[in-house]
Amino acid sequence: MQDFPALRIIGHIHSDFSEKFGIPRQSGLADALCAQIIMLPPYRNPDAFRGLEAYSHIWLIWQFSQALRHSWSATVRPPRLGGNTRVGVFATRSPYRPSPIGLSCVALDRIEQTDNLGPVLHVRGADLLNGTPIYDIKPYLPYADAHPSATDGLAEKRRVQPLQVDFPAQLLYRIAPQARAGLIQALEQDPRPGYQHEPARVYKMAFAGFDIHFTVNEGRLAVCEVLPCRSGEK
Repeated sequence: MQDFPALRIIGHIHSDFSEKFGIPRQSGLADALCAQIIMLPPYRNPDAFRGLEAYSHIWLIWQFSQALRHSWSATVRPPRLGGNTRVGVFATRSPYRPSPIGLSCVALDRIEQTDNLGPVLHVRGADLLNGTPIYDIKPYLPYADAHPSATDGLAEKRRVQPLQVDFPAQLLYRIAPQARAGLIQALEQDPRPGYQHEPARVYKMAFAGFDIHFTVNEGRLAVCEVLPCRSGEK
């Protein structure tokens, strides 16, 4: 059998999420979240992106870089099912898989041609941790990739109703203007694990260099503090 090269990392994403907690559980749920894809030097050839600007959305194939392990389990316990119900790994989008590959559909805003980094892709709606390795980029084709009549199994039962977010203006103004809408959309998706429902508990989510502290009670998320991330906590 002919040997083929291993998957190549072609670039990395730059997003406002420095920790896994708070990242939307699927791409596109918070379409105001902005991110950039920076290619590695061998793949900065503008010719490789010729024609991509004609597409509104693209697929990202990426690595679950914080879930790398030698072993795997046939079943997992998705947080959205309460953390106690086991289902088959191939019936979930869990990061703990035989091959740690993720798939996300994101909106392509523009391709910026730069002198030092080559083509930089500006995207919206990404559900990726800052620094996530990218394996490949493919155009999204609505006529082939969209299936409006498809069923969504277990995901349908646990679909999250957006929370009402109370974000005091004096705290929101600490966040860069271009990042505010994406942050609010991410909070609306309820970052908490599905099995945690403690109204008095204060949660912390790292975003754009700040720790966002909040509580959740009866469908409302209240931001109570916005502080710079501690030194060394990226």
